Amino acid sequence: MLNSKQDISYSNIFRIALPIVISGFSTAILQITDTAFLGRVSEASIGAVGNAGLLYFVLTHLGMGLGTGTQIIIGRRNGEKKYNKIGPLVHHTWYMLIPLSLIFFLFIKNFSAAFFSKIIHSESILEISNDFMQYRVFGLFFTYINVAFMAFYIGTTKTKILSFSTPLTVLLNIFLDYVLIFGKWGFPEMGVKGAAIASVVSEAFSTALFLIYTFLFVKAKEYQLFTFKINSLSPYILFRIFKTGGPIMAQSFISLASWYAFFSIVEHLGERALAVSHIIRSIYMFAMIPIFGMAVCTNTLTSNLIGQNETQDVLKLINRTVTISFIWNILMLFINALFTTEILSFFTTDADLVNASVKTLYIISASMFLFSFAMMHFNAITGTGKTLHSLAIEAISIFVYLLFTYYFVEILRSSVEMAWSAEFVYFTVFSILSAGYIRRKKWKTAQL
Repeated sequence: MLNSKQDISYSNIFRIALPIVISGFSTAILQITDTAFLGRVSEASIGAVGNAGLLYFVLTHLGMGLGTGTQIIIGRRNGEKKYNKIGPLVHHTWYMLIPLSLIFFLFIKNFSAAFFSKIIHSESILEISNDFMQYRVFGLFFTYINVAFMAFYIGTTKTKILSFSTPLTVLLNIFLDYVLIFGKWGFPEMGVKGAAIASVVSEAFSTALFLIYTFLFVKAKEYQLFTFKINSLSPYILFRIFKTGGPIMAQSFISLASWYAFFSIVEHLGERALAVSHIIRSIYMFAMIPIFGMAVCTNTLTSNLIGQNETQDVLKLINRTVTISFIWNILMLFINALFTTEILSFFTTDADLVNASVKTLYIISASMFLFSFAMMHFNAITGTGKTLHSLAIEAISIFVYLLFTYYFVEILRSSVEMAWSAEFVYFTVFSILSAGYIRRKKWKTAQL
């Protein structure tokens, strides 16, 4: 295992973060390809699948929030070298997530049409959104199984699997997207339904890869993995996971629900504004990937450091991940400025839509610096196990963010660019609250 001197070296940060970044880029390439494919179907398809996809991500990120709670506890046990306690944490995560996936599945199957009708004004977008979601929801089962595997590999800092499992999954998804959306190679032309089916099959493939890799390359006995017994269910372990992960689930819900609320508000500006926003979201999420990788690295290394009683190195770790993130932001700023039209034209052949998206692209390019600073401090708080504090910070920041967006869109009927400028407001509040808390150092006594 890693010793304390190696834990926050730049080389070790890259070792842990790089596979996460590769995984993130692969997923983003898939999202970009989806948007590009669907942009050739219709403008309404972009907005509809974007809206339906946001609902799906809200549901999956609830499970991922619980998985992050497990990851934090695994990181702590890994730092303490209590490896035999890690496997039961993975098992109990499945005990909680698999029933949850069934609940969400039944909800979508029975109530998604009514839900969409309350928030989507356009009839064409409403119909396409519901058609997409009726197929896409089957992927929840596989996604939730994969969440526990991710918690294990990131918590133990063994992230290498992510560098190839996600790219392989994405390649399969892109292939299936192409043949099912457009009806190539003898497959039926299914449009947005084809995109949904492609995603479900790919998620099942990812689950298979995790299982095969774990059985072949992980010392399951050392971690007590796959030692399922009738009497192995522990209410105490369930409680510890939920105590840590529950606030993260709530945080994930309000965070992604705020995105959903944002796009629902933007839709009131018209289909063009919604299409601009979904294109920008795809670019934004791509640019965020290395920052998310650094944030996850900050989270798990913070937990490991506390397990090793090396709390004095947490601030140094944050400063290093912020520095790396800023270097990436500068690179993205130059790329977006130099190749603005080329980047936007990838998503649509509509020249007017490209021109309408330019100013918003510049806005998100600048906001990335505040985002990086905020995310490293925020994820350090989560890594300490003080997840109720991180939930409070998220809730306050989002409240201000949505209030700003609502005022400028619904009251002033302002532009889509002004709506996206809410990112500066959000990350300013987020930065002040997160950095203020972590630098007061009241988290050093956190127990998991």
